Amino acid sequence: MQLSIEPLIYIGIFVGIIMLVEGIYLAIFGKTISLNARVNRRLSMLEKGATREDVLAKLRKEMDQHKGSVKLPLYTLIADKAQKANIAFTPPQLMLVMLGLGVAAFLGLTILTATSLPIRLLVSVGMGVGGVFYWVNSKAKKRLAMIDEQLPDAIELMVRSLRVGHPFISAINTVSKEIADPLASELGVIADEAAYGRDISESIRAMAERLDSQDLRFLAVAVGIQQTSGGNLAEILQGLSEVIRARFKLFRKVKAITGEAKWSGTFLSVFPLLALVGINIMQPDYYDEVMQSPVFIPACAVVGVMLLMNMIFMKMLVNIKV
Repeated sequence: MQLSIEPLIYIGIFVGIIMLVEGIYLAIFGKTISLNARVNRRLSMLEKGATREDVLAKLRKEMDQHKGSVKLPLYTLIADKAQKANIAFTPPQLMLVMLGLGVAAFLGLTILTATSLPIRLLVSVGMGVGGVFYWVNSKAKKRLAMIDEQLPDAIELMVRSLRVGHPFISAINTVSKEIADPLASELGVIADEAAYGRDISESIRAMAERLDSQDLRFLAVAVGIQQTSGGNLAEILQGLSEVIRARFKLFRKVKAITGEAKWSGTFLSVFPLLALVGINIMQPDYYDEVMQSPVFIPACAVVGVMLLMNMIFMKMLVNIKV
């Protein structure tokens, strides 16, 4: 029995690409860009001597730089995710990272495998684009999840500040200094924009649309209604905080109930691919006798389509909206 380690080499190169792009990101922008930083990035820049205007301009540029770059080739796949993740790379820099990772993957495949040149080129492009997309998508999911988790606590801090007599803009400014990133810098930008004359409900609404957050839309609506019709904003925000916490509680309950089904669906979707890799490693010539058959390629296409349909339908069955 001959063993082929090429599938494991492909997987190792792809994992190495994802780790490489994270290392490049941290090496260029420093650990302060990480979501695990103890001090929020806006305050860190202010403490280093940057003016409030410069910090606001830099953060706004990072937040909006991916929005107008959807016409770049290949970049359309990740522009929306990069905006939600607030990736500090500019669009040309991110394209350059894709190219560099593709070259690194090509060199790795050339050194470690005996694959033909067209296959190496195709797989290298896929790894370069796919690795960056996976990295950006994971960053976006993590950042949005952290913002959703922080929002109820931030709103409660606003309520306490309002009840002791502070204006709403002062409450937001206080919250931006007390909590951690990523929500701290987002609220800090809103406070700075309001200080320079922008309507605060408009700023919150713009942030909600950029992050595609339903809870932030609720906050923007609550603030807008209070500004136009009056009322006790502290009581409104207190009720909003309770609603958001109740939604999180329901979401976690649904997640616990559907957890087994999700893992079953993931296993059923991934197992055929793992079996294929295992067969290729343990017995590389397993399919040699049938590969010459005229129905081999159509059969593979049918299996691929059915596997894709299985992934889609399994995801639809367990994707319960809260």
